[in-house]
Amino acid sequence: MPFPFFVFGQVKPEYAVPVLNERAVRAGAGILFFFAMVAFMNAWLSGNFAPTRVFVLAFLFDFVVRLFINPAYAPSLVIGQWLVRHQQPEWTGAPQKRFAWAIGLVLALTMWVLVVVKGVVGPVNLLVCAVCLMLLFFESAFGICIGCRVYNRFNAEQARLCPGGACEYVPPTTERLGGGHVVPLVLLAMLVAVVVSHEMARAVPAALPAAKASDQPAAQDPAEVERCKVPDFAKAMGHEAKWKLHNNCP
Repeated sequence: MPFPFFVFGQVKPEYAVPVLNERAVRAGAGILFFFAMVAFMNAWLSGNFAPTRVFVLAFLFDFVVRLFINPAYAPSLVIGQWLVRHQQPEWTGAPQKRFAWAIGLVLALTMWVLVVVKGVVGPVNLLVCAVCLMLLFFESAFGICIGCRVYNRFNAEQARLCPGGACEYVPPTTERLGGGHVVPLVLLAMLVAVVVSHEMARAVPAALPAAKASDQPAAQDPAEVERCKVPDFAKAMGHEAKWKLHNNCP
């Protein structure tokens, strides 16, 4: 049966508040996280903001449909619901999700004004995008809705039907992490640090012969000089060296 328009959540007699299928919500968050990461890495590594502009418009459209029409018709949730259609639904409260998604809408509007309307290029864009990535990652990977937790800070009526029963469940002391759990994390961090320092030491000598190959700078092809001219957006971001690296420029 088709879902009605202009309704937020499903009303079920066994629950006191409208509910949403948490499995579909997490799947939708994972879909958005994937495309947001692609756009973010293009902007961060190559200074190409075209994928970011496309994603921002899609992200904004998705959240407008979620909040003002019906989450059941939001593109990411339509795909998410289809992907988890063979899984038993996990119903969670809709009011806190509306608040959390309102935060997402504000971030989407901010990015739309900065990136699409004004064409601003700089660290502010990356910061807002990083916040979106963090929210989407926590939702999709851990089932933790950070916006829902903020909701509890500003509402006397606390959220109900949280994912995994997080609103009511208190883990017993026997399941809490102790000092022994920290040891493997410390060892892994030390191992990674040793490997990284070793790889950096190997990379430095390899670059030295090229620098000493000639005392006189070789004449450069004018076309190559023009190709390696750092664009203004890379300078504005402070990514001149990174832009040259990714475009094989000296």
